[in-house]
Amino acid sequence: MFDHHRTLVIIHFFSLAALLIFFFCSFMRQVTMVLYEVLRLYPPIILLERETYKEMELGGIKYPPGVKLLLPVVTIHHDPDIWGEDVDEFKPERFAEGISKASKEAPAFFPFGWGPRICIGQNFALLEAKIALSMILQHFSFRLSPSYIHAPFPVSTLQPDHGAHIMLERI
Repeated sequence: MFDHHRTLVIIHFFSLAALLIFFFCSFMRQVTMVLYEVLRLYPPIILLERETYKEMELGGIKYPPGVKLLLPVVTIHHDPDIWGEDVDEFKPERFAEGISKASKEAPAFFPFGWGPRICIGQNFALLEAKIALSMILQHFSFRLSPSYIHAPFPVSTLQPDHGAHIMLERI
């Protein structure tokens, strides 16, 4: 009799744990999509610079060694030919099938750079943002303040020129 009850408790416990894990994973997937869309619209770097170390061909043009190439991340992240006509709309669902299928051309999403020189802190930054957002959303809802003025300003990073005025409300 005891083993039967024990088995039922274990089954219920693991069913509940599996359900919680499912909801948590679903929530984190949505948070990841939101973060990716924010990073697409407002990447932390606005320009990538690379230098050719040997002769190479890009787009049918040959470049000798020592040529500096500039990759305008913001421009590429806002190109309607790559992202579609809704390029300036906030649509996290464009990342529902992952980064590689979010745009018409891959790779077109690189807020932290790409390849061997990708930002070493990318995973940490994304994890930190997910944890912070999860902790905030447990206790608060938030919305933009009526005084907020949308004015992205490129310095070394893209940031709001007048700050990001948000209103927090305890839930």
